[in-house]
Parts: sequence; structure tokens; C-alpha cells
Amino acid sequence: MSEARSGSGTSAPTVLRMILGRRLQDLRRGAGVSLEDAAKALHVKPLTIRRLEKAEVALKTLYVEKLLQTYGAGPRETEEFVAMAERANEPGWWHAYRDVLPGWFSAYVSLETGARTLRTYEPQYVTGLLQTYGYARAVLSGGFPNDSDEDLERRVDLRLRRQSLLERPDAPTLWVVMEEAVLHRVVGGAEVMREQIDRLLEVSELDHIGVDIVPFTAGAHVGACAPFTYFRFQEPELPDVVYSEILSGSMYLDQRSDVAAHLEAHSRMSLLASSADSKALLHRMRKEYS
Repeated sequence: MSEARSGSGTSAPTVLRMILGRRLQDLRRGAGVSLEDAAKALHVKPLTIRRLEKAEVALKTLYVEKLLQTYGAGPRETEEFVAMAERANEPGWWHAYRDVLPGWFSAYVSLETGARTLRTYEPQYVTGLLQTYGYARAVLSGGFPNDSDEDLERRVDLRLRRQSLLERPDAPTLWVVMEEAVLHRVVGGAEVMREQIDRLLEVSELDHIGVDIVPFTAGAHVGACAPFTYFRFQEPELPDVVYSEILSGSMYLDQRSDVAAHLEAHSRMSLLASSADSKALLHRMRKEYS
């Protein structure tokens, strides 16, 4: 899943499929089998093997069995791998929203669902995982002005359903850095903003959620750019990934230099705002919307 940009995209891989793709790659390299030789075993092009390893396509049982045989895997390992591949090919819960979920964003939901750590930077809006119903509806109605009421409600429902991962017993750690401008952008009216700020104050008290707000007084800084999200996973097979969004698509980066640059930017920005100052700013802005 190295750098990629998509405006439509195929179905998003589940984290398990990504793990199995990496394992297939490791098994192939460990057996000293080239991409070309693996492709010959399946009577396909080397690109197909590469796409299997990068979780860009489903793991077909016949392909998996033949590749494992080529790589010298035993019967038990093959049986276990095939069983996991079948599970990995099952669509994620978000598949039910495919009619309103942009193809380029479905991969994000998959990564978000499987991550152990998320670090986000938001210069314009409250991050989706912390939005209230009213705030989310106002943001999405502005982003999709041609939606029917039904489609808009489904988009809101999808966004709110994503938030359930923060309530799981094994909830990931979420660290949000946002600009003060987010609080001054009136989304949905004063009442909606009050509710949204109350939500931010509420979650900022939780151990696994951090909310830092970079004040206007911080001036120019390294992260004053597009929003991004950093993902880290518990599984050692998966690299850290950074997602950055543009108007018509997105970029997923897993090159170490790219990930390190975004991680450093997030850390630098967080130093510009203390937890106490951020909460004080939230309380002050809530009064302004009273």
C-alpha cells in the first residue's frame, strides 16, 4: 500500500487482507521465488502477484493454495492461511454504505477500524470521529450539496457509526491537533457549535483521547497545510500509514520518510498547545456561542 492516489478506487482491503498480503510476500521472498516465477505458477502476469501482496485485490482461494504450494508451505499452514484469507475477503461493515461512501475513502475507514493509534491534524473542521450529529450533518450537507435528504442521512449515519470504535474495550488512542480557526468557523449555527464544543470538552477528559488546539498566536508553523491522519497498527506486518486528503481524492503514504515527516509535524504542532490552554480556549469559545 505504498504511495497511492485514487479518485474512485476498488473495494478497500481489510486490515487482515493487508496482513496476509504481507505474509505472502515474506513467504515468496523467503523461498527465493521471484515475482515472475510466482506469476508463472498461476499463469498470470507479475502485476497480479504484486497486487495480491499489496492487498489491492481479493485473495482467491485457488491462487493462495497454489502460491503456498510454490513457496513450500505445509498442509496445515496452507489450511490456516486459506481460512484466514476467506475471512479477509468478507466485506467490512462499511460496505453497506458503499452507495454514499467515496471509493477513495473506503480504504480510510478500513485503516481506521484496525488501527491502534490515530493522530490527526485538522485545519478546517472537527475531526469526523469527534463530530456531533448536528455538526456532521452541517459539514456533509456543505460538502455534498446535491445529495437527497436520504443520502445525506446515510452519510451522517456512517460518520457516527465510525465513532463506535472509540467506545470499544480495546479502543485505539486518538490524538487530535486542530487549528483555533476550527472553533471560529460557524458550522450549523450557534447551538450546533455549543454542542460540538461540549463534545470536545467531554472526550478530552478520556485517557485514550487527546485534543490539542493550536492558537492563532502560534503564527506560522510546520503543519499549516492539508489535513492528515497517521495510523499505527498492533500487527508488526503492517507499516505505519499516513492519509492526506484533497478535493477529488486522497493519498496513502507508507514510505518511512513521508510517515516520519508527518509524525514530526504532528508532534511539533502539539507542542504549540497545552492541554490546559486548549480546554480554556474551548470554554471561552463556548461562551461566545451562548
